[in-house]
Amino acid sequence: MKFTIGLLALAIFAVPSVKAAPPQQSTQSNKDAATPPYWAYPVNPPNEPPPADDGKPKTVPGSNKMMTRSQVTDGYNVADWRPDEHPTMPEVVEHGKKPTVRACAYCHLPNGLGRPENASLAGLSPDYIMKQVAEFRADERKSSEPRMGSVKAMEGVAKAVSDDDVKIAAEYFASLKLKPWIRVVESSTAPKTRVSGTMLIPVEGAGTEPIGNRIVEMPEDLARTELRDAGSGFVAYVPPGSLKKGAELTAGGGGKTVRCAICHGPELRGLGPVPPIAGRSPSYIFRQLFDIQHGVRHGEWTMLMNAPLEKLNEDDLISIAAYLASLKP
Repeated sequence: MKFTIGLLALAIFAVPSVKAAPPQQSTQSNKDAATPPYWAYPVNPPNEPPPADDGKPKTVPGSNKMMTRSQVTDGYNVADWRPDEHPTMPEVVEHGKKPTVRACAYCHLPNGLGRPENASLAGLSPDYIMKQVAEFRADERKSSEPRMGSVKAMEGVAKAVSDDDVKIAAEYFASLKLKPWIRVVESSTAPKTRVSGTMLIPVEGAGTEPIGNRIVEMPEDLARTELRDAGSGFVAYVPPGSLKKGAELTAGGGGKTVRCAICHGPELRGLGPVPPIAGRSPSYIFRQLFDIQHGVRHGEWTMLMNAPLEKLNEDDLISIAAYLASLKP
């Protein structure tokens, strides 16, 4: 089940050719921006064919299992390369419920760490996860980019899954520990990318380009990520100086915003029902802040983010997301 968990501040929780989209330059307030940035809201090219299956068994480092690509991409039978590294998955997490509820771990992975297009659920409280599913079900969780497949998929799952299965899945993911998963690199350049599989991937042999005002989050090892290997994480290239600026903003920014720790706790690792936000995907965090600022995210706690976001522009959101991702979970 695709639990796309947001920020409470986390507020709760492509292109058809290989030519890379140009970096977006923006100093405009998100409240006035008309279009969500493509790098944070990756939309697959129309009619993108799935990777071809040659029928040959694949392997990943550190696992003795072998699977074909078709087995890996079966949304009702999760490719569990590392079963000894997590508790036994409940039925709904590993297999879902055909025909409408895809297995939760297909998107969020058996270790709960997820991918940039969805959410890391590991270590969130069961109540928090259940609340987010309820808000998807009630159409209170929306995206600034309605074409983004991951959010549309979660909306469908939330409306089809039973309350009992939501509770079972929430308790499973809450039992997992959030681990380092994203390597953050400050750089004036980043690999040229295109969108495939609802994420940014490098354009082979195309080199680098100026990073501009964006976050470029991509697999550390594309082949392993395409095999849904929960042992291979992500790298996020962020603009120079964004980590320092993000640290200042999360501490209040000299009155420009509100200290994140007031709600999210010391070291931003959560406080009671409020989720931990340290060490999570920066493009995911950016999306949640952007969505709340644009008024497309609703829910019981979302209004608490209105004041912290009121004076922040897109560059500020990039810096905050980059800094949070760089922290130890």
